[in-house]
Amino acid sequence: MKRWLAIVTAKILRGVGKLLGKGSSLPGKVALKICPDILQRVTLPPYVIAVTGSNGKTSTVEMTAHLLTKSGKRVVWNKEGSNQIEGVTTLVLSHATLGGKVKGDVLLIESDERYARYTFSYITPTHYVITNLYRDQLTRNGHPEWVFEALADSISDPMQLVLNADDPLVSLFGADRKNVLWFGADKLSTDTEQNDSVYDDGAYCPRCKKPMTYSTRHYHHIGHYACTSCGYQRHATDCTVTAADLEQGTMVIDGQHTITLALRSLYNMYNILAAYTIGAIVGLDKTAMAADLSDYVMKNGRVVSFTIGQRPGTLLVSKHENSVSYDQSIRVAAADKRGCDVLLIVDAISRKYFTGDVSWLWDINFEKLHSENIHEIVLAGAYCNDLAVRFSYTDIPSENIKVFQSIEQACQYLDSDRPEYIYTITCFSDKGKFLHLVNKGGEPA
Repeated sequence: MKRWLAIVTAKILRGVGKLLGKGSSLPGKVALKICPDILQRVTLPPYVIAVTGSNGKTSTVEMTAHLLTKSGKRVVWNKEGSNQIEGVTTLVLSHATLGGKVKGDVLLIESDERYARYTFSYITPTHYVITNLYRDQLTRNGHPEWVFEALADSISDPMQLVLNADDPLVSLFGADRKNVLWFGADKLSTDTEQNDSVYDDGAYCPRCKKPMTYSTRHYHHIGHYACTSCGYQRHATDCTVTAADLEQGTMVIDGQHTITLALRSLYNMYNILAAYTIGAIVGLDKTAMAADLSDYVMKNGRVVSFTIGQRPGTLLVSKHENSVSYDQSIRVAAADKRGCDVLLIVDAISRKYFTGDVSWLWDINFEKLHSENIHEIVLAGAYCNDLAVRFSYTDIPSENIKVFQSIEQACQYLDSDRPEYIYTITCFSDKGKFLHLVNKGGEPA
């Protein structure tokens, strides 16, 4: 009776929430109060695939859902990104019959990395994808090694882990397991031999804490690593990016499947690879997957094309207080050989935590914007002066930097006859403040 009541209540509240435009966590929250173990009382599809990590969860899940749906699979997935246990409960019960059977071939779950242990104490994924672990929202998450410990509690023996072999901390989850699939990239033309970011979370072995060496680095601590003491090293990969040309916008998987990139970034490449790996697990045709992923434009609002006056641009939405996410957006702009202007907006810091901490700005590699491809840099938002102080410690000439506390004034300044393309880099909280001032549309360049 409790199961039936929880399912009915969740369905009713979900229907009302959609009409009112409300979020998707309340139905699950109420259902869990009615029947705390409701997720153990439903029948799940044969594939239950969970995706977690600091970055790339939402994009990986969206592309995976795209691949599975194109192949004819019935996919149940959290499109709205409500990724804690309440949101997952809403997702599952909304797609369940009154008898408790989830209607689908694949249950695809995006899970918050800190709270996955709660969700997966009730649901056991058949496959568990971990994308990466970065410094992320330090006021909430602390150090990545703390998040590693939280994630470790969500892993159980029946799961097959699907791990990013190029991330030494993520790879530690699979060090003593046999049931693991690995994805990663061979040495790429854009790699460096030395760390070129502001800090180095790959300096020491995550297992024995002794120094590590890298034969190649894709970015930050992501690359090919080996411990000088205990022998811990990057694992061989099952699905591999064997070549990539970001200037031309292409990547090759396993030496034979070429994918063209709508967004020419390493981040996008890894998300595509993770989605491709999941598709391979489910048995999708690899050639068809490569075609379906080529030029795929994200629907989740992380990459949005716009115009200011007659000037085209691309909005790159970075994750809150996550320096690696901002670094990858900066890398896209700095690599654009057409020449561009960059608008950086920091008007809000956190949607959930009341903090004015801006220390994370000092972890972002703004020095990468000191490039012949970058012409003007415009700083805007409530924290524009904090950004300006950070930029004063770079070698970027001050005459190339403009500062506006008002986002509207910054947009008015950029509404000119300058020929340069515009990249706007900001976070989830601030993207709407920018988008309502510009014209949206078209494809990202």
